[in-house]
Amino acid sequence: MPIIAARRYNEGKPDPADLVLTGVPLTAAAVPRGCFDWIGLCDPTPEEVERVGRQFELHPLAIEDALNPRQLPKVDIYGQQLFVVARTAMMDPGGDTITYGQTAIFLGAQFIVTVRVGSARAHADLRRALEADTEHLAEGADYVLHAVLDFIVDGYLPIADQFEEVAHTIEEAAIDRFPDPSTIRRIFRLRRELRRFERIIGPMEELTQRLAEADLPVIDPSARIWFRDVLDHVRRAMARMESLKETLAATMETAGLLEQHRQGVITRQLAAWAAILAVPTAIAGIYGMNFDYLPELHWRWGYAMVWALIIVICGGLLWRFRRIGWL
Repeated sequence: MPIIAARRYNEGKPDPADLVLTGVPLTAAAVPRGCFDWIGLCDPTPEEVERVGRQFELHPLAIEDALNPRQLPKVDIYGQQLFVVARTAMMDPGGDTITYGQTAIFLGAQFIVTVRVGSARAHADLRRALEADTEHLAEGADYVLHAVLDFIVDGYLPIADQFEEVAHTIEEAAIDRFPDPSTIRRIFRLRRELRRFERIIGPMEELTQRLAEADLPVIDPSARIWFRDVLDHVRRAMARMESLKETLAATMETAGLLEQHRQGVITRQLAAWAAILAVPTAIAGIYGMNFDYLPELHWRWGYAMVWALIIVICGGLLWRFRRIGWL
């Protein structure tokens, strides 16, 4: 059933009976003073959202946006109601891909309606935690809005933790050897996912900042401190994602510098050995020419002298290259 819960709260305490959704617009007298209704829907049909919309007199444009799972985070004002769109995020099990969902929230003076679309994180545990804290729940529906947003933002932290673990593993491996093609492709996939995360989740910062600082209907000024706390959590999550993106970029850059250094060492070694081998090659090449009048050609000790010359020169070059660190 897409309507997960429909409950009325009186001074922070849940009403024993579930709220009946009739589809008939509520009047001011229908909700007693000090009470508010919390309706939770998950992947509802348009007809079910419209039924709730009729009862709480929700704006048609807000209902249309609530059913569109590709909205960016935002806050819209419709008379004395607020319409808030927040994006949820969760890592795919066993993969490096982030799956996104959406939670649309309708907030009135005496009601809050949450519509989850494509989000696997249910609000059941959150609702139980709030019902156990009647003191804060008695503050009204705007406190529930804060709690839902805080719940959504807290879902970003496991993603950052998993990305940090992967980035640390790649970074450590890159110190020992240059990443193989599969690791390089993974790094680019991770950076693409981080850019997408910033593009989709980034407006959450503006959303929470507006709730924390702007004068909005049905948001009590005393409740802004709670939204400032959510804003701080969003900024921390975004800062961690930005740091991760820089870490992955720095890993590739550092790995490239280390590989250039390793290649430079190998190049110097090859050049040193080439210089050493060039000496006997040159001498052997000279004495291999078909001339009768070469120095020491018919001398008894000529062969030994040539070998001694080769050994001395090559030994001197070997000593010199080792001294300067080429070998």
